[in-house]
Order: sequence, then structure tokens, then C-alpha cells
Amino acid sequence: MSAMTLSALIGQSAARLENAEVAFGHGTLNAFDEAVWLVLWRLGLPLDTDLHDVADQAVTPEQQASCAALIEERIATRQPAAYLTREAWLQGVSFYIDERAIVPRSLIAEVLADGTIDAWLSEQTQQVLDLCTGNGSLAVLAALAWPEVQVTGADISDDALAVAAINVARHELQERVTLVHSDGLSNLPGPFDLILCNPPYVCQASMDALPAEYRAEPELALAGGTDGMDFVRQLFKDAPACMSEHAVLVLEIGNEAEHFIAAFSELEATWLDTSAGDDQVLLVTREALLKRR
Repeated sequence: MSAMTLSALIGQSAARLENAEVAFGHGTLNAFDEAVWLVLWRLGLPLDTDLHDVADQAVTPEQQASCAALIEERIATRQPAAYLTREAWLQGVSFYIDERAIVPRSLIAEVLADGTIDAWLSEQTQQVLDLCTGNGSLAVLAALAWPEVQVTGADISDDALAVAAINVARHELQERVTLVHSDGLSNLPGPFDLILCNPPYVCQASMDALPAEYRAEPELALAGGTDGMDFVRQLFKDAPACMSEHAVLVLEIGNEAEHFIAAFSELEATWLDTSAGDDQVLLVTREALLKRR
């Protein structure tokens, strides 16, 4: 192998990913960004490295070969890059991840970070639930956003909870984040002042069309039944009994807004702005859930 710059290696890696037609969406949205992530990680460089500063840095033949092997593994396995690096980032915060849990990418992280939902909260907001916590990322972000609250992270998957425990310890939040095994709200009496939930909401037609990268994730965390709303229906029935008087529920439904509106046309909900649009995350009050019933 001849001498090569870091910039050229990234370009070569991006072209290889693009030609292989891998699917993105687990932390990056295109081949170049994914190549940057994988190359910097393999070379032991910080992921926030300014590429302009290192573009002309020489890469040894050994480093080239090592990076090429990682790119080939990404292509051959169709594993999300986060599973290969054992790390994912959400709102600038680093999380451990492996195949036992869905790769964290919830848009709810945005509304936690930018204060979108603060108007619905008060000093009485003390108990926060992250339902379907997965690797615990939203539970951790909630604890970091509001240092005075107690957070419960709940999931039906013991595997996911084991990954969440790694992240709770990683961010030294064992005193404020409790992890609980629960099928929906069945093991969570509350009352909670705020419920965050990124549930399995992918409808069957979308599940059938998922790229291999998404099929590498636990199906339990994705599949929501024929219209994607199976979990949400049960959640809306059970939630009021687990919520304090002025509590709110923040729910992600991704690209299933059409199915959500069809299933819950009479429900008064507030749609929240996110980087993916204003039809992906919504907020509903306990009062609205009671009215619907």
C-alpha cells in the first residue's frame, strides 16, 4: 500500500460504503459521515476532531488496512456502525451500545435538550419515567437535564436493561436512575410527573421493508403490530393511573403519524418540533387521556 492522507482514506472509505449500498440512520445519514466515524474511531482519534486540522495527516499502510477491514466488516455484516464501535452519541453524550438494545436515536432527546417541554413541567416534576428505555439513553439525558429529579428506566427486555445499567454507571447516575423490568406499565405504579416513551411503533408494512441494518436490532424494540399502534393503545389505557394530576406523556411515533391520527383521532395532543419535522413526537396530558376514555 502506498502512502495516503487521512482525507483520502476517508474519501476512499465513503466511496466503498456508497458503492455497497449500505443503509444509514443509526447515528449518520450518509456514506461520508459514516466513513468519518469509522475511520476516526479505528485510528483512535476523537470523533469531534476537526477534519481540516488532520486532512493531510499521513496514514500508514497498517492503518489503511485496519480501516479497510472495518469498512468491509460494516458492509459484509450489515451491522449498524454503532454495534461495531460499541458506542453511540445522542445530543453530544456518549453511550455504550451492543446488539442487546436498539441503537439510540430518539428525537425525544432533542426536546429534552432544547427545553421544548419545559413549559409543561414545574417544581412538582420530581418523578420521571423513561418507558422502553432500551440502552438507557433517554433516562440518562433526563437525569442530566434535570439534576433534581429521580428517573426510572423501564423495559421488558432484560438484555436491554443490562446495557442500560452500563450507561447509568458510566455517567455515575446510580443514585438517581433506577432500572425496572416491566411489560409496559404493569410493574410501574408511579405516580410519575413525566413519562417519556419511544415505543415499538413500526407498522407491519414498514417492518417488512426494513433494510438489514434495522433487522440487526431487537425486533421487540421496533415492531408495533399491523398499524404500529399496539403498544401505544395499551399505554394510553394504563397511563392515567400511573400519572400524577398534572403529568404529561411525551411520545415518539416516528413516521407513523398517519396511523397514530387514525387510531387516536379524538385525542387532544400537542405535536412538537424536531429536526425530523413536527409530526414525529407529541405531548399529551393526563387530562386529555382521561377525557378520551
